[in-house]
Parts: sequence; C-alpha cells; structure tokens
Amino acid sequence: MQTQNVNVAITVTGRHVEITEAMREHAHKKVEGLHLDYPKIIEAKVILDVQPHHRHIAEIILFCANHITIEAHSETRDMYASIDETIAKIARRMRKHKTRLLRKHRPRKNDRIHHLAEAVYSPEALETLDGLEGGQAENAGAPAEGELEPVIVHKESYRIRPLFQDEAMVDMELSEKPFVIFKNAKNDKLSILFRRKDGDYGVIEPEL
Repeated sequence: MQTQNVNVAITVTGRHVEITEAMREHAHKKVEGLHLDYPKIIEAKVILDVQPHHRHIAEIILFCANHITIEAHSETRDMYASIDETIAKIARRMRKHKTRLLRKHRPRKNDRIHHLAEAVYSPEALETLDGLEGGQAENAGAPAEGELEPVIVHKESYRIRPLFQDEAMVDMELSEKPFVIFKNAKNDKLSILFRRKDGDYGVIEPEL
C-alpha cells in the first residue's frame, strides 16, 4: 500500500487570499498523508480562494501516474475545513474506484458508450454539451426579453492528452468534470467524452 506520498511536487496558490505558512503546511500535510493504493501521485496543486460572505473554497488537483487526474473542491466558512473536506472527497472517490476495479466492471450498466451519429461538429459543440445531454439543444437561442445574456466569467487552459476511451472514463470518474477532451490513442482522433443523464457515456468525435 502507498501509505505516504513522498517527494510530491505540491504547489499552493491563493485567489483573493494571502497564503500563510500555516495554511501552506496544512495543505502539504494533508496531501502527503493521503493514503492511496493506486494511483501514484506525481504532482499536486492546491488552490485556495476566499469569496464574499465568508465562502472559503479549496480546490485540489492531483496529477497521477497512468494519465490519471483527480480533482475535487469544497466550500465552507473555514479554509482549513475546506481543505480537509476536499481531501476526504478525494479519498472516498478513490475507494469507490478501487472497489469497481476489484469487481472488474465499470459503473452503471457496464459503462456503455453511446457513439453519436456521424456528423460534422463545430468548435462551438462544447458549449452545447448540456443541451445534447438533456435533449434541449434545439431550444437554445437568444435570451428572452428581460433576461440577462450569459457571459464568460472564467477562462482556463485545457491540456489535451492522448488517452484510450477507458482511461478517459476513469479520468471523468475521478473528477468533477462534466466532460473530458482527449486525443484517442487508438485512432488519433480528437474526442469529447461526456456523461449522459441515464448514467452512460457519450462520445463526440468532431470532424476537423
């Protein structure tokens, strides 16, 4: 058993909060003490954020062996409690995943993957994944009178990795992401894996 994670590169950064040495040490101690049988943690990023109304948010991203990324976040009224709760979420998620591995089957109806009918999808397809999943894409349009038009409030980079489909499914199971964009290691195609409401997975392969 991997009882302790040693020599892990841990980065602690703050948003709207100054990181104290005590906060940094607490985050390091919690990540290093995370007991995982699998996978081996290579790098960890801890992002601490304080929002109005005493909202203390802790996000932890673990980059592990075998192209596995584990991430979780929690929000409480105390930053130390948020860090502890996020670590607990990761530990529960890993125990759940380990149980599934031991049973040698994937979650929910054998994790059937539904391939959409062959078509050409524009880059904007990502923005309508929720609509595809709920069957409401055709209702998307201009906002009704009196409604505010949606705006982009957060932008982040996305690293596209070569993965097999089962690896992409594991990546999604171990995170809170609504979809995973990856380069299919089997056919070199750009693919988008997303979770359907019925518990299965869907795959979009855009025609570039």
